[in-house]
Amino acid sequence: MGHRKLRLQEKRDLLVAGETDGGRKLRADVATAFPTLGTDQVSALVPGKEELNVVKLYAHRGDAVTVYVCAGNPILFELEKNLYPTDLMLPGLVVPPAGLPQVQKGDLCAIALVGNRAPVAVGVAAMSTTEMLTSGLKGRGFSVLHTYLDHLWRSGDKSSPPSLAPPAQDTPDVNEEKGSVQAEPALQGEMKRLTLEGEDKENGEVQQQLCGEKSLSEAAEDPGVRGLNPEPTDSKTLQEQMDELLQRCFLHALKCHVKKADLPLLTSTFLGSHMFSCCPEGRQLDIKKSSYKKLSKFLRHMQQEQMIQVEELSRGVESIVAVDWRHPRITSFVIPEPSPTSLTIQEGSREQPYHPPDIKPLYCVPASMTLLFQESGHKKGSVLEGGEVRTIIINYAKKNDLVDADNKNLVKLDPILCDCILEKNEQHTVVKLPWDSLLTRCLERLQPAYQVTFPGQEPIVKKGKICPVDITLAQRAYNKKVTVVRNLEAYGLDPCSVAAVLQQRCQASTTVTPAPGAKDSLQVQIQGNQIHHLSRLLLEDYHLPRKYIQGLEKAPKPSKKK
Repeated sequence: MGHRKLRLQEKRDLLVAGETDGGRKLRADVATAFPTLGTDQVSALVPGKEELNVVKLYAHRGDAVTVYVCAGNPILFELEKNLYPTDLMLPGLVVPPAGLPQVQKGDLCAIALVGNRAPVAVGVAAMSTTEMLTSGLKGRGFSVLHTYLDHLWRSGDKSSPPSLAPPAQDTPDVNEEKGSVQAEPALQGEMKRLTLEGEDKENGEVQQQLCGEKSLSEAAEDPGVRGLNPEPTDSKTLQEQMDELLQRCFLHALKCHVKKADLPLLTSTFLGSHMFSCCPEGRQLDIKKSSYKKLSKFLRHMQQEQMIQVEELSRGVESIVAVDWRHPRITSFVIPEPSPTSLTIQEGSREQPYHPPDIKPLYCVPASMTLLFQESGHKKGSVLEGGEVRTIIINYAKKNDLVDADNKNLVKLDPILCDCILEKNEQHTVVKLPWDSLLTRCLERLQPAYQVTFPGQEPIVKKGKICPVDITLAQRAYNKKVTVVRNLEAYGLDPCSVAAVLQQRCQASTTVTPAPGAKDSLQVQIQGNQIHHLSRLLLEDYHLPRKYIQGLEKAPKPSKKK
């Protein structure tokens, strides 16, 4: 059931719907939950003479779920005393003229794909229609409870949703850039239906994308709604496609990246530094979406095929200790051609040589200094260059007659300047400041920002200080040293390309892994103390200014001659 993955089927009670109080009570509960359904529609959903199973389930995080199963198919489920229909059984729904439905926060919604009215998921609105429109379809639009292909669906006969053509008046109402979320009108009853743009593909490829909490715009733009493999003729499931991608990256990594000298190799390093880098452009490797679910299980399967040998060299930590590079699956693997659109920085390449970005420090006006800058037309958040700040301060002092008549090098401090640049203990003691001290204090109290301009691109302005390329030494297993480099991306350097260059120059193994505590950032690790090589690469080859590199002082000192 979405992000509440079912993990335990605890209890199953049997009752005949038409002959027990339980069946009558269920029909009464359905009529109460969905008051616009007629008696015939309620009876169609909960037949009087069919066997009805009540299944008690527990979601992964511990929520208790009651599922009502009729003729082997789940028809309703109850969560936190609320009754929900499954996405395959939604009788009595009538669509009025097209338009965004009037949804209130907490309303029950059905989710369908454009071109097919049959819902593929059931969820609860996380915001009202007004809030959705006000936010521009940004943020979390709904929480998904149950989707086609999830564990609840698998407990039934695993039938596909029917193909229900949209009515003639069913037209898109709200668009957002390339993707769109189309909201179908309010349905008769308590259900509202939201339609996600994307090919139906028999609805076979949406379960993983709709699980959990997904924003409206994210769900619309998520390529997974259209399927993992963009080829419409591919009938493989998401899981089968991910299994193939996993094995492809595994074979590619063994054939091209892992050397005998790298062994033993931590399995986590093998995944993060080698398999991920072999993933084709536009695809995303996710073991959890494969049939293996865990890296350890996948590697055990590869070990059974006698391609690798995995051992636990230290408690709880597995490593690849041997690889059979003569295995037929490795020798026969055809290395895919690199994508022509992927931008790399190759050593010796003269076609696209790397040029460092132009980095300019800027200053942002904080709320505490708005009075000082408002006369010049600036407000809180305005971004200025250092020269602009200097001009504004000089003009302010002259306009307000603050230049000392006896000493032109001093500036008298009016109440605004006192509040902006003086400490509390200086408020009644400091009445004048030299020009250089005044300007320095102003710059110090402004918030830092910077502008980065890469060759041939528009300038990018960011708040805060730019992080320098950070070089550190770390100790690893068996007392081995490794050199770690972070923040390369901020300067337009591809960590994988830098790692490849260093591997050749240092004749040492390199790995690229996610940087701890940094979102969407990678770090490069090189065996040994390689700061001398890094210094030459960054300063002499890439021409990065030294002030944007920290850690060069940790280079090994030359050995003394005897």
